[in-house]
Amino acid sequence: MTDEFAPTRFSHVKAGENGWRSDGLRDFFLYRDLGVAEATEGKVICHLVKANMAPEKGTGWHRHEAHFQIVIMTKGWARFMYGDQDTLVSAGDCVHQRPGIVHYLYDYSPDMEYLEIVSPADFKTVEMPAPAEVPPFTPWS
Repeated sequence: MTDEFAPTRFSHVKAGENGWRSDGLRDFFLYRDLGVAEATEGKVICHLVKANMAPEKGTGWHRHEAHFQIVIMTKGWARFMYGDQDTLVSAGDCVHQRPGIVHYLYDYSPDMEYLEIVSPADFKTVEMPAPAEVPPFTPWS
């Protein structure tokens, strides 16, 4: 093993550990840390994200200062704008959000849950001007 991998540690977070928290990036989502940021000393974060409140305004247009980001939808669905492209992401779908892509998560189902993996763990989010109009969200009944 080379020194480049030496700072990472084995990690195993069981289903009942690291409960859902509301103090993540968005207050309308809940986050469950999966221990990867600590195990990789901040090289990668891996967490589950799920809907906590009905969509009202979404995330707003933004980009992340990250080298790598994927979203794997595990339950429900979410609608994103990637630039001017409206994208429905459903359970089982995987999206690689290339570095710097301007996007907006604006609608999601009540059971929406996704796995997000980002590098580095302490990535920054930067608000951006709107490159396109965002369709209306679907109110929960």
